[in-house]
Amino acid sequence: MRLDKYLKVSRLIKRRVVANEACDAGRVTVNGKIARASLEVKAGDVIEIRFGEKTVKVEVTAVMDTTKKENAAEMYRCL
Repeated sequence: MRLDKYLKVSRLIKRRVVANEACDAGRVTVNGKIARASLEVKAGDVIEIRFGEKTVKVEVTAVMDTTKKENAAEMYRCL
């Protein structure tokens, strides 16, 4: 699954357009490397997102095309 879609489905970022812009601005890294929105995400990857002063670091535990809001947090584990 593409990185921008994963960020939206997992609800780490609210909208796919915003996820795309964050990737283009270089604020998203996967496994320590700046990632493009088209990068394929798989279980075990470590994603780090910078929101201004705050940084969110998560490990991908599952990749699902769709999920309910209550189950979205099961797609990743906070580090």
